[in-house]
Amino acid sequence: MKLLLLLGLVALAQCFHKVPLRKGKSLRQTLREHGLLERYLREHPYNPASKFYSSGGVSSEPLENYMDNEYFGTITIGTPPQEFSVLFDTGSSNLWVPSVYCSSTSCGNHNRFNPSASSSFVSTSQSVEIAYGTGSMTGILGYDTVNVAGINVVNQIFGLAETEPGDFFYYMPFDGILGLAFPSISSSGATPVFDNMMSEGLVAQDLFSVYLSNNGQSGSFVLFGGVDSSYTTNGISWIPLSAETYWQISMDRYMNLNGEAVACTSGCQAIVDTGTSLLAVPNNALSIIQSTFGANSNGEISCSVASTLPDVVFYINGQAFPVPPSAYVIQSNGYCTLGFEGIDIPTQSGEIWILGDIFIRQYYVIFDRANNMVGLSPLS
Repeated sequence: MKLLLLLGLVALAQCFHKVPLRKGKSLRQTLREHGLLERYLREHPYNPASKFYSSGGVSSEPLENYMDNEYFGTITIGTPPQEFSVLFDTGSSNLWVPSVYCSSTSCGNHNRFNPSASSSFVSTSQSVEIAYGTGSMTGILGYDTVNVAGINVVNQIFGLAETEPGDFFYYMPFDGILGLAFPSISSSGATPVFDNMMSEGLVAQDLFSVYLSNNGQSGSFVLFGGVDSSYTTNGISWIPLSAETYWQISMDRYMNLNGEAVACTSGCQAIVDTGTSLLAVPNNALSIIQSTFGANSNGEISCSVASTLPDVVFYINGQAFPVPPSAYVIQSNGYCTLGFEGIDIPTQSGEIWILGDIFIRQYYVIFDRANNMVGLSPLS
């Protein structure tokens, strides 16, 4: 009996496919070290909300939104495999990497896919464009074998970038992006990688889960096809999706210092997004939050008071999900800044908040496509 149980566990483990995520320097840190940050912010103002606009079949994915992003993992494309580091992004749906056809400065120090070096590559005449806040990625679509954590996805459609926006992508620590949102927002109708994993029966369960470590700790990962029970000892709160586009849920309210609802008071929408570093909130809510915490208009606060600040609490599906100051106060090179940024996304369903990595680091997050739900398990 024990042998059968052991064999069963081994078989189950083989159906789980884990991608280790590396946490490197953020673009903000790199630009600051090179003395380029102020110039970049001045010349390239950005709106993180633009990621969630879509019109005319062109999806939007602002690279500026990745300024603080640090988590990325490795995949391969082609036969023999060509290796790329990618951002696993639950806020978009396309896979794309730089190609040898790209002459942009941004491609110069990144791995570039060479179709002629892959015996399994199939070309198309279809173009792809993904709009950014300061330019766009343009390229062509092709098919090839994509390997993610040992999963071979044959004939996966992906974008081969021919142009990339801005010289500052040169400093990005990853090559491309692997979107994990729904097909409905995929540019050019390209089938997302995880949808092909599901349809081809390559995962044990139609879900994936994410763990993001804090600070400089290692161990971050995306797990395809399963849930690591060692991260769910505090239970799982299941939240139904309110839309099958992004990983969008309904939020009840946001609480202030005194336990009063001061934003999202009548309910709002929230997107759980691994591709957004901060907590992105409507501009009116940002003003309230900055005033409450004594921050200036840039979100800067005195580092001496950072540890005395209270938790911020998001109420979702009738339950409280706190985020401590150690998570939402960003300390870097002697500066302390609140990890909130302002957005305004026009939508018929009300205001939208984006729960980015600052929120996700406090919870083991399960993205369940079989039941269209998000599971949140508090981390100790």
